[in-house]
Amino acid sequence: MNPVVMIQPVDEREMSFIDDEIAAIRDIIGDDFRFVPVKVDNWNDDLSPWEAPPVFGKEGFGGGAQKTLDTIMKIADDPSNTYIIGGYSLAGLFALWAAYQTDVFESVAAASPSVWFPGFTKYITEHDIKAQKVYLSLGDKEEKVKNPVMSTVGDNIRTIHAHLKSSGTDCILEYNSGNHFKDVLQRTARAFAASAR
Repeated sequence: MNPVVMIQPVDEREMSFIDDEIAAIRDIIGDDFRFVPVKVDNWNDDLSPWEAPPVFGKEGFGGGAQKTLDTIMKIADDPSNTYIIGGYSLAGLFALWAAYQTDVFESVAAASPSVWFPGFTKYITEHDIKAQKVYLSLGDKEEKVKNPVMSTVGDNIRTIHAHLKSSGTDCILEYNSGNHFKDVLQRTARAFAASAR
């Protein structure tokens, strides 16, 4: 089996617990993987596939995902490796989007991905994914929010899951207990572990 390399875009806050996340992955699948965190400077800009207005607060989305993917592609440059792209929240959305841009990623680990992102479900259903396997998860309270855009996350992830399954992708959708901010480390670790199996 080819060496497994897990790649995750992270911000400063996630970097503070990345060692714990790696340990949690090891607890599930053992030591047979390499983990590469890729630091992003501006979460909303660096991980969004296109520009979008603010959904909460005043900060919109800059559409800088291609630049981040270009950086990651310099890391994912050995065809003898099996690459998994993944992340939490907007990084999970980025990971899904990235798997439509290149076939270098065998699996996607999208933990509570921000699939409420404007236009994203339409994009997914109109294009072909290039990864073989996709893991999706969502907290069971995530769609029960007052924000009208973010409340679409449940319907959108179910639509994306059904679409990927019907198009022949090996796709799992797992529900977790709680809202978007519960057990972030554990959910992300489970996503990567499931994607490596």
